[in-house]
Amino acid sequence: MSRLPIFVYGTLRPGEPNHDLFLLGRTISEVPGRLKGAVLYEGPGYPYAVDEPGGVVCGELITSLPEQYGQLLLALDRLEDYAPGDPANLYERVARDVALADGTSVQAWVYVAAPSVAARLRARGKLIEGGDWRGRGC
Repeated sequence: MSRLPIFVYGTLRPGEPNHDLFLLGRTISEVPGRLKGAVLYEGPGYPYAVDEPGGVVCGELITSLPEQYGQLLLALDRLEDYAPGDPANLYERVARDVALADGTSVQAWVYVAAPSVAARLRARGKLIEGGDWRGRGC
């Protein structure tokens, strides 16, 4: 398993409800980032990132403390209802490039809507304009 940082864009962002529950004291850094090629849709109290050319999603790139990495990734997989290869997944954990403020790009784990969820959201979901769940823009 690659020890990639994790890009968060919803309830795991600093100041949001799940940040302190899952990330507080378990990270080395949390820096702003942008996921290109995706858009956000409203979910039931949390957003879904959906692959979409030309889109952008705002969030933070989280780097875990090395000794916390495996445990943290398992906890986040449970939070996001993700199990490798499970057709009932709400999210899939995928490696994507995330752009940082200095223009560099870093590969990171991102939880994106599973294919069946993404199809439903594209058909009748509510798009979050500007790609920022907080509504502040990137």
